[in-house]
Amino acid sequence: QLQASGGGLVQAGGSLRLSCVASGGTFSTSVMGWFRQAPGKEREFVSAISWVGRTAYAGSVKGRFTISRDNAKNTVYLQMNTLKPEDTAVYYCAARSVPTMATMPSGFDSWGQGTKVTVSS
Repeated sequence: QLQASGGGLVQAGGSLRLSCVASGGTFSTSVMGWFRQAPGKEREFVSAISWVGRTAYAGSVKGRFTISRDNAKNTVYLQMNTLKPEDTAVYYCAARSVPTMATMPSGFDSWGQGTKVTVSS
């Protein structure tokens, strides 16, 4: 089970940190990912981190977002800086039991409920 939190309303240029706590499963060896879905759009990849700390980012967020994980707390984070209105979406965390990186939603087994991020201009 995945529980995401940390969303909210922020002005353009601001920052937010999303958290996702995992319960059950084998968090320490799972690839964890963040995806987002804006109204009327498909769910898209944002970032992922492997159990050894290898990371991947979508081009649109690279250099602004940072993913990290704390295996002792079964938690993955997404630090979002220099937010833009186009970052507005519901953000979902996801877990992949196969310990290889993936960027497609179909590659992830478990999903959190989503946390809404709204960036005003």
